Amino acid sequence: MTTTTTRAVPATPPDAGLARIQRRTLAVLVAAQVVGGAGVTTGVAIAALSAARLSGSDLIGGLALTCTVLGAALAAVPLARAATRFGRRTALLGGWAAATAGAAGGTLAMVLGSWPLLLLSCVPFGTGTAAGLAARFAGTDLAAPGRRARALAVVLAATTVGAVCGPLLAAPAQRGAGAAGLVPGAGPYLLCTVLFGAAAAIVAAGLRPDPLRLARTHHSAADPGPGEPGTGTPIAPLALALGVVVVAQLVMIAVMSMAPVHMTHGGAGLGTVGLAIGAHAAGMYALSPLFGWASDRLGRLPVLAAGAGLLVAAGLVAGTADPHDHLRLTAGLVLLGLGWSAALVAGSALLVDAVPPAERPRLQGRADIVVNLSGALGGSVAGVTVAATSYEMLALGCAGLAGGVLVAVLRRALPRVGSRAPHPPSR
Repeated sequence: MTTTTTRAVPATPPDAGLARIQRRTLAVLVAAQVVGGAGVTTGVAIAALSAARLSGSDLIGGLALTCTVLGAALAAVPLARAATRFGRRTALLGGWAAATAGAAGGTLAMVLGSWPLLLLSCVPFGTGTAAGLAARFAGTDLAAPGRRARALAVVLAATTVGAVCGPLLAAPAQRGAGAAGLVPGAGPYLLCTVLFGAAAAIVAAGLRPDPLRLARTHHSAADPGPGEPGTGTPIAPLALALGVVVVAQLVMIAVMSMAPVHMTHGGAGLGTVGLAIGAHAAGMYALSPLFGWASDRLGRLPVLAAGAGLLVAAGLVAGTADPHDHLRLTAGLVLLGLGWSAALVAGSALLVDAVPPAERPRLQGRADIVVNLSGALGGSVAGVTVAATSYEMLALGCAGLAGGVLVAVLRRALPRVGSRAPHPPSR
């Protein structure tokens, strides 16, 4: 069994060699996240609007993003299994390829004017989200224990460029499709097809050697996390971290999914919606390195608490803005992205701390499916809630949910303040 190591995966490279491979791995992941993230956020910006316009129903509009998030949830375990058997490269390549097929299906749905086909296409489209989330773990495979959160955050931060620019390209893509004789609404989905295909090509060509396969040969099975040397991470904080990330995903999807529809009721055009979603995406990713540094230096729980607090603020700001107050709504979406980022970085780092490299893909896949299912629930609840009450009630309700999580995190974190030393810096 041990003779199957390929030429591209040295068994025990020196530390300097590992550092070089880690830098290359991060560079490849960053490049893929830039173009893939642009496709994901473009789809987020247009999914609810496209489905609502085709069907004439805001409820169906909410289901479009729900199907996208459901697709991410369904893809989480297959991607984890592929990583376990074949490595990160094969798993990420498969994820971006499936997303490419979903975007192509969305293009066809817009050409045919079929909202059922659009909803169906949103499921494989969501695999792009799953691939982007899985990439954050790929960035930690070869990272030193004291730099795991920062490595993870670098991959997330790379999504900023594409995430901000992608939604801004939706309107030009729409005009370009119309000028080319296509249905204008097909343009953004055609753009997503190209972007996802580019992400797949970058991973296929550049992610060599495979970081997970190399980590398995280099690190011992008893590799401890930085938080609890020699003992791993206790179950209680790990469960709390996963709970915070689950609620963060639910709240983020719920509040964000219906924001474009709410803004159009206030007279916003696609360009204004694109700016708002782009600002939200910047909040999701731009400051993730700061949250990663804080998680490594100050501990995971303080950053989890900060994330929950930002989610509360986001719900309050968005929930007190009317449809015409586009600036206030955008500010709420930025706070929403920041809260999600802090929770995801700290929670994911705690998850990586908990298990050795050989076991990480399986546990990470299970965690991601729970997180993405919570997002699908958030999208479903959002559409029903807005149809029955209002967007303001949805946002305020999410603020209350995040407030409950904040209390739970503070109860765990406050006794440790002043008693737990910061994580030691990596060599």
